[in-house]
Amino acid sequence: MKHYNKLSEHYKKIANFEHLASVAGWDQAVMMPAGGNESRAKAMAELSVHIHQLSTSEHLGELFADAQSENISAIESASLREMKASWQKATVLPARLVEAQSLAGSKCGHAWRTQRGENDWQGFSKNFAEVVLLSQEEASIRADAANKTPYDAMLDLYEPGTTSEQLDSIFGNLKTWLPDLTQKVQLRQSGQQFIKPTENYSTKQQNALGLDIMKLLEFDFNHGRLDISAHPFCGGTSQDVRITTRYDETDFIQSMMGIVHETGHARYEQGLPKSLKGLPVGEARSMGIHESQSLFFEMQLGRSKEFIDQLVPLVLKHFPDNNPAVFEADNLQKIYTRVNPGLIRVDADEVTYPAHIMLRYEIERDLMNGNINYTDIPELWDLKMQQYLGISTAGNYKNGCMQDIHWTDGAFGYFPSYTLGAMYAAQFMTAMKKQVDVNTCLSEQNLKPIFNWLNKNIWSKASLLTTDQLVKQATGETLNPALYGKHLQQRYLS
Repeated sequence: MKHYNKLSEHYKKIANFEHLASVAGWDQAVMMPAGGNESRAKAMAELSVHIHQLSTSEHLGELFADAQSENISAIESASLREMKASWQKATVLPARLVEAQSLAGSKCGHAWRTQRGENDWQGFSKNFAEVVLLSQEEASIRADAANKTPYDAMLDLYEPGTTSEQLDSIFGNLKTWLPDLTQKVQLRQSGQQFIKPTENYSTKQQNALGLDIMKLLEFDFNHGRLDISAHPFCGGTSQDVRITTRYDETDFIQSMMGIVHETGHARYEQGLPKSLKGLPVGEARSMGIHESQSLFFEMQLGRSKEFIDQLVPLVLKHFPDNNPAVFEADNLQKIYTRVNPGLIRVDADEVTYPAHIMLRYEIERDLMNGNINYTDIPELWDLKMQQYLGISTAGNYKNGCMQDIHWTDGAFGYFPSYTLGAMYAAQFMTAMKKQVDVNTCLSEQNLKPIFNWLNKNIWSKASLLTTDQLVKQATGETLNPALYGKHLQQRYLS
């Protein structure tokens, strides 16, 4: 097994540098003063080139060939599969492209933090143009190597094995029933009375509330922390998870559930098997599975009546001087299940959220495939927002095509993971309820059986199985989008 062991040690070395890159990226988004961006960008670009060089070392090819003939276990065989897949994806890219993308992404992402607030599409697009050009070059290189379309080659980085043909079918089906469901729910809710938060909810109070919710969800603070950033995210590593949120002192609602969402990501990371630490096989299976965990926490658990009941005493504890009627369980339930098409994806309700993903998917697919230019994005965004949500974003770049950070560093192919994740989450909950009394667990504030199921079926599996194998082993079938539709029907129309 000497060849497999050499490969393992090599990939653990890569993981150590990726750890540093991840924490440096977190610091760039959370702590770094604005004036440090240029030097940080250069440092991170050099680090990315170093990681790329390690990932494409010439001797790895020989080691893979030799290791395949060794007598290795099933787990080691899966590990070898994931290491080789990682190597193949890295070797197709030249180092100069990796460096250029890192520099362009840092520059674009840093400027976006100011330009978005200023609604400055013209300024943003100057940096964005280079990101798009470099991403299209990457997509073309990967497409040639894998015999895929450029977009499918990028999609494979986030959702291995998934194709745009499959997504077109899934989203095409969504379009046949989602608009009607949205209208029915809005009609049903039109007569509902509820109290909106209108007072001041200080950042300090919201932060303390968020920490208590994370404790309820059994977040391991010895291996992670909560901070503030312009765009909420979960980063770091499984042993050092960094999650962030943003606060609005006139409305505690979005931040509270946003923390639940990011804690779902974090619990997945913290639940990955320590015995596989540092190896590609020990990482999360895909971004869709990762999003399934955050959306399982936020949507499947977080917006259930039983979970909201548990939030009431926490909210009253941290906002003792505010109107208590806002914090009544029935009122919070109405707020968190209110369906109202809006501009912002991260603030979208559970029913209209897929529309935000479909429009982004269609734009990034056509952009990577060369069917549109980046200058077409604002107009297409407005057109699709009107088509899917009945809202115009003409001239409103801040709350339109500039609202997300994902494209600033070339993450084209990522957005479908959100809706795939929502579908996986609904399927996992359906399967879990056959074995666990979820509602009683929530009512009695005993979440252990829920987390035990997730750990046994999702977290502990890491990337030992393919996505289809993982989902089928956990639920008895591969992805079944119909279960997502059933979930929405039951929650909003039953």
